[in-house]
Amino acid sequence: MKFFHRFATIHAVYLVAVLLLAVVTPAGGAEKESAPINIEADRMVSQENDNSVVFLGNVDARQGDLLIKTDKMTVYYVQEEGTTTNSSEVKKLICTGNVEISQGDWLGTGSRMDYYAGDRKVILSGDARAWQGQNMVSGKTITYYLDEGRSIVEGPATATGKDEKSGGGTSGRVKAVIQPGGGGSGK
Repeated sequence: MKFFHRFATIHAVYLVAVLLLAVVTPAGGAEKESAPINIEADRMVSQENDNSVVFLGNVDARQGDLLIKTDKMTVYYVQEEGTTTNSSEVKKLICTGNVEISQGDWLGTGSRMDYYAGDRKVILSGDARAWQGQNMVSGKTITYYLDEGRSIVEGPATATGKDEKSGGGTSGRVKAVIQPGGGGSGK
């Protein structure tokens, strides 16, 4: 039993390592692949029947300048059949509760983050906000395409980032604050 638990733990860490490499490594970004991956959480549960691994409580995943913090991180994977090694491919990652993802001077927050490996996109939702330097944008969802360096922000949101329930005139709109001059990074 101890061997199985140790194997499951190593397998889970491997899965998250593969995911983080997929998230942070742009085409040709070999230097980020060599950065060590550090994951900390209060608890980890391997759910082999569901092909998933769950990290719970104060989850902190880091590789290079990429940082993901959340209350709960679930990694879903597809087990590769017919291989001689026990390898797997990450299908998606879902983070819930106090999500923060940052890289360099870019920071995204929300109550949920979904990462889809096939499309290499991140979707932040639930009071979704993103900052580039001092510039900020908020909406119902923020979709970021990793390989393309582009994002789509969709309403409804108010200036505070909360959904507008009353007929206050600005519901359904994306909000942005752009600082003149040196407020952004110029990326």
